[in-house]
Amino acid sequence: MSIHIVALGNEGDAFHQDNRPSGLIRTYLGRSPLVSGDESSLLLNAASTVARPVFTEYQASAFGNVKLVVHDCPVWDIFDSDWYTSRNLIGGADIIVIKYNVNDKFSFHEVKDNYIPVIKRALNSVPVIIAAVGTRQNEELPCTCPLCTSDRGSCVSTTEGIQLAKELGATYLELHSLDDFYIGKYFGGVLEYFMIQALNQKTSEKMKKRKISNSFHGIRPPQLEQPEKMPVLKAEASHYNSDLNNLLFCCQCVDVVFYNPDLKEVIEAHKIVLCAVSHVFMLLFNVKSPTDIQDSSIIRTTQDLFAINRDTAFPGASQESSGNPPLRVVVKDALFCSCLSDILRFIYSGAFQWEELEEDIRKKLKDSGDVSNVIEKVKCILKTPGKINCLRNCKTYQARKPLWFYNTSLKFFLNKPMLADVVFEIQGATVPAHRAILVARCEVMAAMFNGNYMEAKSVLIPVYGVSKETFLSFLEYLYTDSCCPAGIFQAMCLLICAEMYQVSRLQHICELFIITQLQSMPSRELASMNLDIVDLLKKAKVIDSLISSLIHNKTYSINILFLKTSVEERSFVEKHRWPSNMYLKQLAEYRKYIHSRKCRCLIM
Repeated sequence: MSIHIVALGNEGDAFHQDNRPSGLIRTYLGRSPLVSGDESSLLLNAASTVARPVFTEYQASAFGNVKLVVHDCPVWDIFDSDWYTSRNLIGGADIIVIKYNVNDKFSFHEVKDNYIPVIKRALNSVPVIIAAVGTRQNEELPCTCPLCTSDRGSCVSTTEGIQLAKELGATYLELHSLDDFYIGKYFGGVLEYFMIQALNQKTSEKMKKRKISNSFHGIRPPQLEQPEKMPVLKAEASHYNSDLNNLLFCCQCVDVVFYNPDLKEVIEAHKIVLCAVSHVFMLLFNVKSPTDIQDSSIIRTTQDLFAINRDTAFPGASQESSGNPPLRVVVKDALFCSCLSDILRFIYSGAFQWEELEEDIRKKLKDSGDVSNVIEKVKCILKTPGKINCLRNCKTYQARKPLWFYNTSLKFFLNKPMLADVVFEIQGATVPAHRAILVARCEVMAAMFNGNYMEAKSVLIPVYGVSKETFLSFLEYLYTDSCCPAGIFQAMCLLICAEMYQVSRLQHICELFIITQLQSMPSRELASMNLDIVDLLKKAKVIDSLISSLIHNKTYSINILFLKTSVEERSFVEKHRWPSNMYLKQLAEYRKYIHSRKCRCLIM
């Protein structure tokens, strides 16, 4: 497709011929970002001299693949010398540009008296742009005497240019200089607008011709139906906070019991959760030593609040299990101990619900001084070693530190022997873990460790069917509520592991990751993948949902990918593929009809 532009008139300054800049058209072609073409290919003097000596011809490419042909005639005498060529070019123009210099009244009158009548006779709904070029040098009013011709050398006013534009229904522009602003944005913007309009008109005319040609054949091409909408894939909401909070009330896998100063049991808890939030408990349970923490305030808080009792004659010791009894911790501060259940609930909920904690403590302690004393002790428990207590403003802390990210987190204990009470044996390697976290985050493991199974009493538990890397990724999700598979195959292995332990949210996360990766993968790479991917998906029992999500954008690749699927799965693919088999058959018949001997394609 091509666009033909005819430029008429002389925009040069008659009084400054020596320093005259490049012409309007050539300056635009050289500076417009939409026009491609080097200096040697823009100007075709040799071709224009032989074929059309009247016009200077420019050729370039616009909008990437649109051929742009510009014919420029600055002098009327040359235009009038070959009337036949000039008339044909104006009649076939898509856009006409009329240009003159505001300091050269002669060029304006030449345009007005000579070019305009010719354009009016040949004009047929073709857009016209009138460009007044230059900065006016003489603004004096000319003589209005009918016999005086002194105004021939004066400036062309804006009113005269606008009046000329009204006669033609043209667009009037004033270009004070041929710089990037006036050429690229001002003149170029208007010209490119009309170029786009011309392209749209030619495209619509071309489509009409195609419709007429198709109706002539007697058979219409098949209509491609719209594809089904992509199913909305939503991941399951996180219940990480509620899982750990419920662990405090279910009393499973308890390994520490708190007592008041009178040696009466107050509440049961779990070392791993307490140490994940506070360095005070890490010091109390020997996870870290005083030399590791090196903070006197944390050491002093630990010594003032808690004491470990290992007395075998402790009340209730006979009822405890003889295997691995919970650790007994005595709370020395009576006020703090009276609020310990609320404090532990605050810790298990993520240690960020300050307003609820303060309200619960006020209900139990009427004195405001006692309330402030207990709150300060809680802040000391959550203090970061070596830093000034950053919990002065609890509301700011609540907004800045969401769930389980203060001081340390459960990730610190992932695959670490500290406080571990179970060891998994995988592929000849061992992976330590913590029963409390596993029970809180996985229902299958909760039943396994608390039921009548061998794993309930055993410390070493073998794991089959998954690799060590996959199981570590699975444990990372249980500990941190997040996972980031390294690739699509690791995500599929993790998906199988999540299905085996019935962790639904992790399954959804892996499915979303797999679908996203397969959709963004090029068709060739997808087709060259190892076909064991199908077997993995079959094991995970999610092949139907994955196909229904992928089939919209990767139909042909899906057909290659699922060569080893069952007959039912292939029929599912064929039913939901796009374009459909019916459309492809109709398209093949139409092409066969077009290329048959009875009906030849008019275009070819």
